[in-house]
Amino acid sequence: MATPIGNLDDITLRALKVLKAADLIACEDTRVTGKLLSLLGIGGAALSPYHEHNAERARPALVARLREGAVVALVSDAGTPLVSDPGYRLVRACLEEGLPVTSLPGPSAALTALQLSGLPCDRFLFAGFLPTKDGARRQALAEVAAVPASLLFYESPRRLGDSLAAMAEVLGPRQAAVARELTKLYEEVRRGGLAELAAHYAAEGPPKGEVVVVVGPPPAAAPTGEAELDAALVQALAGASLRDAAAAVAAATGLPKRQVYARAVALVGERGQ
Repeated sequence: MATPIGNLDDITLRALKVLKAADLIACEDTRVTGKLLSLLGIGGAALSPYHEHNAERARPALVARLREGAVVALVSDAGTPLVSDPGYRLVRACLEEGLPVTSLPGPSAALTALQLSGLPCDRFLFAGFLPTKDGARRQALAEVAAVPASLLFYESPRRLGDSLAAMAEVLGPRQAAVARELTKLYEEVRRGGLAELAAHYAAEGPPKGEVVVVVGPPPAAAPTGEAELDAALVQALAGASLRDAAAAVAAATGLPKRQVYARAVALVGERGQ
């Protein structure tokens, strides 16, 4: 069951009915969900914690309650469950037991950001949170660089500047949007090129609120001759490591990664002579 990500009025009528009737509400944090129920005027609901750190232990008990005929509502602290949380394992366990599962749709930060980004929405990839360490982050970005779709990431405000800088180097000069405080009073969507956004947040510092980054798809691949490839590599190498520059150019041109990397190595060798 999806819960509001900021605006209480986004709760659905169907969600209210189920929250009032459920035998048990499984939630990330009983304090957060308890506050939500209080604001909605729902009292006396039985709450059970279900989160990343206790999921393996709590799941069998929830499945047992369902097997007995209980109605269990699964919620996250905000937004749609199973998106960047362990809920899918509970759904899978229920399906393996032949227990009925349904979804009550509602607010989603990722989809809200995509709609407000002004970027193509016909194809998109939700990539969750990027790794915290720079090397792993760049590797994760290189893995999705060639995906012909808009890319959606969740990000911590304190890591936003570093992540945008890595995106600019690995993904190349793409349009993007940074959406924060979605559905709240100070909702903001800042749009621009990745390098421009990285410079803005490097200067301004971490923003407040939860953040979603939407990055536009790579440009359509076009036939690239040797001169054009060299020019693209020289430009990319001016602001990135050899590996990241090669990955970005390969993603932008559609050329094989090995071919682009080999030419980048050769160019660096020639420039060093």
